[in-house]
Amino acid sequence: MSANKESLLKSVTIYSDGACLGNPGPGGYGVILDHKGKRVEKSAGYRLTTNNRMELLGVITGLESLKEPCDVLVVTDSVYVINGIKKGQAVSWRARGWITAGKTPAKNVDLWKRLLDLCETHVVAWAWVKGHNGHPENERCDELATEAAAGAHLLIDDNYEATVAEAAPLL
Repeated sequence: MSANKESLLKSVTIYSDGACLGNPGPGGYGVILDHKGKRVEKSAGYRLTTNNRMELLGVITGLESLKEPCDVLVVTDSVYVINGIKKGQAVSWRARGWITAGKTPAKNVDLWKRLLDLCETHVVAWAWVKGHNGHPENERCDELATEAAAGAHLLIDDNYEATVAEAAPLL
């Protein structure tokens, strides 16, 4: 996007966290979207997933909630997400056909594809915060994620469960 278009975009801050009760196990994400002090909270829980998938899905959900291209600051405690984006790992994996530098298949490809596409729609900056360290929004996102993971009506993480089923030995 050009500098002129960027200056016309709405500024939004997305705070995000993921949680898993066991890894893998039931998991959830929590997200806070903040635009000029107006806040929206979102969360969802899944019956079988991983912490990294929930970290990614939280950010994705926040970005997918935006109705138009925005200037976004994503704040997360996920080193996995931050490194995947800021160090260019996910872009490199995509360029190599979703193979890591270590020549192994990249994990969570379905979610990385979605996140990279969203990063092309929005102007996204990234900030890492230390988890469980008193950051109010990060603490709230952690509460939302943990509550969602422990909820009664958990969703199915189809892509993860299909991967687990493929890896299971046949009886």
